[in-house]
Amino acid sequence: MKEKLVVIGNGMAGMRTVEELLKIDADMYDITVFGAEPYGNYNRIMLSPVLAGDKTIEEIMINDMQWYKDNDVTLHSGKEVTSIDRVNKKVIADDGTEESYDRLLVATGSDAFIIPVPGNDLEGVIAFRDIKDVDTMIAAAGKHKHAVVIGGGLLGLEAANGLMEQGMSVTVVHLMDKLMERQMDAPAAAMLKESLEERGLHFLMEASTESIIGKDRVEKVRFKDGSEIYADLVVMAVGIKPNIKLAKESGIHCERGIVVNDTLQTYDPSIYSVGECVQHRGEVYGLVAPLFDMAKVCANHLAKMGIGRYEGTMTSTKLKVTGIDLFSAGDFTGDETTDELVFQDKARGVYRKIVVKNNKIEGAVMYGDTIDGSWYFDLMRDGTDISEFRENLLFGQAHLGDSGHGDDNRVASMADSAEICGCNGVTKGDIVIAINDKKLFTLDEVRAHTKASSSCGSCTGLVESLMSHVLGGDHSTAPHLKPMCGCTDKSHTDVRAAINTGELKSVREVMDSMAWKTEDGCSKCRPALNYYLVCKHPDAGVDDNQSRLINERAHANIQGDGTYSVIPRMWGGMTTPKELRAVADAAEKYNLDTVHVTGGQRIGLYGVKKEDLPAIWKDFNDAGMVSGHAYGKALRTVKTCVGRDWCRFGTQDSTGIGIKLEQLSWGSWMPHKFKMAASGCPRNCAEATIKDYGVVCVDSGYELHVGGNGGIKVRATDFLCNVETEEDVLEYSAAYMQLYREDAYYLERTAPWIERVGLNYVKEAIVEDAEKRKELADRFRYGQTFMQDDPWAERAQGGESHEFTPMKVIG
Repeated sequence: MKEKLVVIGNGMAGMRTVEELLKIDADMYDITVFGAEPYGNYNRIMLSPVLAGDKTIEEIMINDMQWYKDNDVTLHSGKEVTSIDRVNKKVIADDGTEESYDRLLVATGSDAFIIPVPGNDLEGVIAFRDIKDVDTMIAAAGKHKHAVVIGGGLLGLEAANGLMEQGMSVTVVHLMDKLMERQMDAPAAAMLKESLEERGLHFLMEASTESIIGKDRVEKVRFKDGSEIYADLVVMAVGIKPNIKLAKESGIHCERGIVVNDTLQTYDPSIYSVGECVQHRGEVYGLVAPLFDMAKVCANHLAKMGIGRYEGTMTSTKLKVTGIDLFSAGDFTGDETTDELVFQDKARGVYRKIVVKNNKIEGAVMYGDTIDGSWYFDLMRDGTDISEFRENLLFGQAHLGDSGHGDDNRVASMADSAEICGCNGVTKGDIVIAINDKKLFTLDEVRAHTKASSSCGSCTGLVESLMSHVLGGDHSTAPHLKPMCGCTDKSHTDVRAAINTGELKSVREVMDSMAWKTEDGCSKCRPALNYYLVCKHPDAGVDDNQSRLINERAHANIQGDGTYSVIPRMWGGMTTPKELRAVADAAEKYNLDTVHVTGGQRIGLYGVKKEDLPAIWKDFNDAGMVSGHAYGKALRTVKTCVGRDWCRFGTQDSTGIGIKLEQLSWGSWMPHKFKMAASGCPRNCAEATIKDYGVVCVDSGYELHVGGNGGIKVRATDFLCNVETEEDVLEYSAAYMQLYREDAYYLERTAPWIERVGLNYVKEAIVEDAEKRKELADRFRYGQTFMQDDPWAERAQGGESHEFTPMKVIG
């Protein structure tokens, strides 16, 4: 027989706990819920849009009545629990309804604080807390003109905006000298006030209410300085207090809130509590994120898993006040021991301040553009040293690092646990899984399945960026429908399908057969077409040199001063005296002042003149050195450590397997740059777990890792499998690279590709299907025999042909 769980409170915290519990074990409890309101569970944060007329009650429902039926949850709506009989383990509602329990969850939330002044009980004086309050406000707006909102915090400003949208003249009365003083500093608060005044709101700052005047209904509000203003409606929005009346009357230990331990258990072991009514480690919370954290831990213990602990929540506030985005976290006021990094553009309505101490973020406040708020919060929470990128910190994550997706850097490098939607407690990982598993392609679909961006809307930009990152393009269109560029209506998928028929073998043929809009294409489509053709026909000589970017044509990277860098390949980071002499000779011969050991265990020469590129590559070819492809969409490097031959911790020959991997795959063209590494032991000195493909040597053989990415915020690899021999390593790596080459969109790194297709897709093809793995590996090796043996007459700018072969092994 099932145990009985009774939940007092049908709000966001209590029902989130029930949702989490149902995910763990839907059959453990017979669940009964009491809700004082005659509705299902709705998003209280969304009352403001309902007041403003932007949403309906139905649209803000989280769990409608049908949900309770579908999940076998009994709901007593419109019934308020008035007593808890802890001895007999039952609860009693105001209409006499009784329910027994084995476990009880108290989630009574909080009550609005009503200022204790004369006249606060007059008709027309209300709080802004529930649907009934909203209905009262809308009805008043239809009959009356003047509204006064007491409180210049978030709730007060949202109420004021909603009443203004309903046609009322609204004055906001605030006790302090700046709005939202808990979330904003003085400059941000001033910008907010100015913007709201432009929209039609009126403000009385540093005003203390003395009394509310009226006979049967409110007529005026009087202040302590003797001034008065007319009011047909007064909305109290000055704060909340935990609703602990029922708990205290039942003998449950309370202080400011219901006291709970780290499992959300009260002093009565049969009774748990979550939400705004709770006091945990001396703290009470009024934001949504802590409530959702509590819900996960509480559900874990109700399910008798016994492994979760709630240790408090470091909170950030990301809000949308009347259409204006705001963010704050930590101590954004600072003191004499901190530094303030400030950016302000009043014309654009953008303000950022970051408080730094010892090169770590102490707090941040943002107005207008808040998309980097989650990143700043992660840096603050993790205690990240920001010294290396401090000078660019104010400009956001998009200006740092390389996650392979340009403007999507900031979401690409977030951890899966990073919170995207604070209103609904939705993380990046939740959204990515939903997009991949449910094949979501539009913002509305993501909202429907995850609830992200469905509340205040402040996270919409982040959600859209995440969708673009995961889907590899415009999130509003499925990848297989999105045009490749402005030259065509065809998508990457359309083009690749046409090329894979085998009939099209040149860029010109593809453009002609698919009715390209522009005669010669552009810098976006030509390199992509050329890559798809080379991948399909490695043996047909289809490579069109003029469809390559200049860096690939010249095997050199153009630098800031117009000169080039040249980087020859050093297999697995190994070199010889002959190769070092060739590097030294080239540096002297071409007057190169900078010779740099790169992060990929190679030597780069900088300052090469364009006209010297053919000659320097001929010199390197004569010394048996080929291009390191530090400039192409190709294999870049295979980083290695010295392995067991020299290191006392080494378990396998990591240098040897690294060299074999590089010799297997060098010269291979990829959708994007591709990096590998081989570490000789789990100490991972070669950083194999942040590469596109990594090998970690262990006593039993080799661990294979995929989809990693380095940068300011790394993406650790996904574990693919264990193999026993070097031959296995080479076969699995060849198959993996070929799967990526044949499946990814051009300019899609392995990290976003795996997030898009899912790790299971890769495992099914590489690990579980041995026949398919062999076919993929054979196709890769077959293609490489042509790619590595291509004499490639390179051309410098202007079309002049030169007899040097930076791809071909000489000698």
